[in-house]
Amino acid sequence: MATWAPEELDRIGQAEELHLATRRRDGELSRYVTIWVVRAGDELYVRSAYGPGNPWYRRARDAGEGWVRAGGVDRDVTFESADAAVQGDIDSAYHAKYDRYGPQIVGPVTGPDVHTVTIRLARADQHDLPEGSQP
Repeated sequence: MATWAPEELDRIGQAEELHLATRRRDGELSRYVTIWVVRAGDELYVRSAYGPGNPWYRRARDAGEGWVRAGGVDRDVTFESADAAVQGDIDSAYHAKYDRYGPQIVGPVTGPDVHTVTIRLARADQHDLPEGSQP
C-alpha cells in the first residue's frame, strides 16, 4: 500500500470538498459525488452524513476502491474502515474545518452515530483514469 505524500495530505486536507468516484466491476468509474473530507494525522477520512443507506457510501463499501479529486490532486484510492481509536480526532477535524456552517450542517457528520460510516481513504498505486471516466 502506498502512503500519502505530505503535499497530497496538505492539499486534500485543506480542500473544502472532495470529489469521489467508485470503481465499477468493469473498471470504469461511477459519477463523482461531492463530499467533505478531513485530515486526521497522516490520514484522510470521509463520512456518510445520512447513514449506511447513502448511495455513494454503499457503492464505496461494495467496490472497495475508486478515485478522488481535491485540491489539485487526482488519486487512486481504496476505501477502508476507520479505526475506532481515531474517531474522536476525526470528529475534531470536522468541527475545526466545518463548524462555521453551524451545528445543523456539521452535526450530521460528527458524533457516535456516524463513527460506523467513516471511511479512511487509503492511497493506492496510481492507475490511469479509465477512458471516459472524467466527471
